Amino acid sequence: MTTIVTENCKNCRFTDCVTVCPVACFHYDDEMLYIDPDVCIDCSACIPECPVQAIYEGDDIPEDQEKWIEINAEKAADLPVCEEQMDPLPGAEERKSELGF
Repeated sequence: MTTIVTENCKNCRFTDCVTVCPVACFHYDDEMLYIDPDVCIDCSACIPECPVQAIYEGDDIPEDQEKWIEINAEKAADLPVCEEQMDPLPGAEERKSELGF
């Protein structure tokens, strides 16, 4: 199963994960990142790079976050690819603190 971006990314959109992705499977919108399951090679390089622990292996995703498997697949299909590090969203550092990181 693919790697999944979950709700901790919402309103942060840190892109540290994108810089280590060998296949450009990340897509973005105005709120967060998503992973295209058809492109992701499950290398897991992105997981330790996320400063808000928003990325999980599909097999390790918490039960309350499983809805993000489908959300990533649906959203990624229609959004632009993110291949370079971008600035986090305004308020991202505050959100990171709220999440306890």
